[in-house]
Amino acid sequence: MDIVSAYQELGSYRAVVVVCRTTHKTVKRIVERRDRGQIEHGRTASPKNTDAVIGLVAERVRATDGRISAKRLLPVARAAGYTGSGRNLRRAVAVAKGAWKREQRSYWPWVPAPGEHLVIDWADAAGMQMFCAVLAWSRYRFVRFATDQRRETTLGLLAECLEEIGGAPAVVLADRMGCLKAGIVANVVVPHPEYVWFATHFGFRPDFCEAADPESKGVVEALVRYARSDLVVPAGGWSSPATGNAAARTWCAEVNGCVHSETAAVPADRLTTERALLRSLPSLRPPLREGALRKVDRLATVRFGSARYSAPKELVGQRVAVAVVDGTVVLRHGEREVARHRCVAPGEVALDDAHYGGAVARPVQAVRPRSEAEHAFLGLGSVAERFLRAVAAAGTTRLASELVGNLALEAAWGRETMVAALERAVTFWRLTAADIRAILGAGMGAPTPTRPGTPLAFDLPTVPTRPLSDYALVALR
Repeated sequence: MDIVSAYQELGSYRAVVVVCRTTHKTVKRIVERRDRGQIEHGRTASPKNTDAVIGLVAERVRATDGRISAKRLLPVARAAGYTGSGRNLRRAVAVAKGAWKREQRSYWPWVPAPGEHLVIDWADAAGMQMFCAVLAWSRYRFVRFATDQRRETTLGLLAECLEEIGGAPAVVLADRMGCLKAGIVANVVVPHPEYVWFATHFGFRPDFCEAADPESKGVVEALVRYARSDLVVPAGGWSSPATGNAAARTWCAEVNGCVHSETAAVPADRLTTERALLRSLPSLRPPLREGALRKVDRLATVRFGSARYSAPKELVGQRVAVAVVDGTVVLRHGEREVARHRCVAPGEVALDDAHYGGAVARPVQAVRPRSEAEHAFLGLGSVAERFLRAVAAAGTTRLASELVGNLALEAAWGRETMVAALERAVTFWRLTAADIRAILGAGMGAPTPTRPGTPLAFDLPTVPTRPLSDYALVALR
């Protein structure tokens, strides 16, 4: 702008050079661009050799939360086609990290109010499940151990925590635990009906954190790390939750009696002040249901752990509580135990014949005679039906003619003799008309094998015995 203004005033390239302290070639180039209608915006930036991998660098910085170094990223960039130096890549990584930091959300300290929030969480520790809870204002800690994270276990430990602190806060904050939620609609967590009933009984409001956002409950995340490093690791684990809970009670009493580094006060002393602002606990404690509710389907089974377990057929359409007790699946209807099964693998079925009124009979294709010969042969009784099924299973191709031949034998030998011959034929698997004719020809003289009876016992006679020395070889002298 200064060069163009000076040229309009002086009208000479060299005069503008003296005023603007530049060269006459620069003045000429700018004036000619102005005459062509090209507005000068300054020098155009030259392309950089890192432009080809700038997207890769930004993605890796974002994926690693800004922790990746240019040294680790250089081989990946080389494979992506980067041919520049490591120094240029370090500059590109520094620019990408600066942009990533500017895009991060801002944090500010949470100032809790007395009696307002109790934050809970589950964690794995030494082969068991560790339940942690922190009363936000007083920083009072509560740690217990269990074998699972089921709903009844969580609510039972939460009730024990409320008993220990002596009241209920206004809000119980948890992450999106599967045992406490019934679903998520438009990112809004719908609490489980049992959890809603439990919260209503104790007088607090259930609240949930954002998904994949541990910062929103950092106060209990810090307790999880502290309990692992100071309680679990030195002990090396426990043989049972009861032993772990005894150690956890001692540890909680110790840490709650020490000065907290954040509040510079003793949590047990602050709890005394906060307890006056907590809501009073109900006089009656709610009974916690043992097990998960399942509806008995029309097959008189319930699905649990991707397997099926039978229930009495009288309970079809009703709900039963399913729980695992000492490796056994127990079904309860109300306060009554209705079934007990061994645990089976996913996809398998555990059935009890008593639930169906006796042994379950296999489905059998019904016999429906059509021709006169079929009606006449099946008129001999159940043995004729068994004989017919046996002949069909043997793959006899001339079954119809065989039936006609058997009817002719009945006319010659009589009904009772024919029925006895069919019984013998089915027993010994002789299934042709010729076999029936041979059985009838043998008559009463044919032997009838029977099952072996009790073994015979004989009293063996007693004989004198001789010692082994009588049989020794004596050397001749």
